[in-house]
Amino acid sequence: MSVRGADSLGGRAAVVGIGATEFSKDSGRSELKLAVEAVRAALDDAGLTPDDVDGLVTFTMDTSPEITVAQAAGIGELSFFSRIHYGGGAACATVQQAAMAVATGVADVVVCYRAFNERSGRRFGSGVQQREPTAEGAALGWNLPFGLLTPASWVAMAAQRYLHAYGLTPEVFGRVAVTDRRHAARNPAAYFYGKPITLADHAASRWIVEPLRLLDCCQETDGGQAIVVTSAERARDLRRPPAVIVAAAQGAGRAQEQMTSFYRDGLTGLPEMGVVARQLWRSSGLSPSDIDVGILYDHFTPFVLMQLEEFGFCAPGEAAGFVEADALPLNTHGGQLGEAYLHGMNGIAEAVRQIRGSSVNQVSGAARTLVTAGTGVPTSGLILGTDD
Repeated sequence: MSVRGADSLGGRAAVVGIGATEFSKDSGRSELKLAVEAVRAALDDAGLTPDDVDGLVTFTMDTSPEITVAQAAGIGELSFFSRIHYGGGAACATVQQAAMAVATGVADVVVCYRAFNERSGRRFGSGVQQREPTAEGAALGWNLPFGLLTPASWVAMAAQRYLHAYGLTPEVFGRVAVTDRRHAARNPAAYFYGKPITLADHAASRWIVEPLRLLDCCQETDGGQAIVVTSAERARDLRRPPAVIVAAAQGAGRAQEQMTSFYRDGLTGLPEMGVVARQLWRSSGLSPSDIDVGILYDHFTPFVLMQLEEFGFCAPGEAAGFVEADALPLNTHGGQLGEAYLHGMNGIAEAVRQIRGSSVNQVSGAARTLVTAGTGVPTSGLILGTDD
């Protein structure tokens, strides 16, 4: 794929299986066990066995290597294995890598997985702790001495500028949180099942880093999620209706840094997601009006608003009103704020459920879903659709 032209990947591969562990704050078992449980559940959902798998894809920030997961899950020889960098920005790119492997004949069945004890073990929200010096980390070095030590503090810089530029108040971020929690309240798998919130609840939650409140920040979760990808042809003969990969893209913006791209010309948008958006629209031939459901990465509420604007669902500064009007069904699983924080992989699973017609918050006639991965970092996105 090129940032200057369409690609030919669309329609050649499909998601045929999804599987997850329970989502908790203390899993009581290793990350490897969580990964294997999710992989096996996804294969069972697809009607496949470990013997069918010849490819695995995961994230660089992972303690369960592909060969170890293969051994523990009973998977044999692998012809393809891959890892994607940049934390949550990798989520949709794992499926893109799987689709490319399948489309080119490098592999037949590829499983993408993510598993971690992000609450009871390593906590990504805790920020910078005892990291080895790297070229990538040099950018953080310009910000750490001033107290910008955590993801929330890095996002707060952009969020404050967004509010200032458009004359808004922090209440607008609450509209995302309320929407996510409304959907989570009806999702038995969600950590916040049965617990919707109001804008007043959002405004009453404590400050984390102004202008971000507690309810603007995603959860920390223990759990695992896996996604099975195979060819569109083979998908038609399997157990579940396929979710066809209509388009897939990665994107890094000009002057990109990891969470601290403060030296760009402006801080009110997400150029990396703009790259993804242009590629998805160009390669699919679709536009915002063709999307039935949006599953947008919501580690922090301000970046959901900016994503809507980057994809052209609304004009800059108008996303809060767009969310309040329910103009697009958004994060129908409850998102990472309401269901679980699995670096976006659970969002891909919800997009598949919407295509299958099996979501607990099903959107009638959903035929095209947009899924995005982590923002503030080099990122990725997918459009999934029905097999028509």
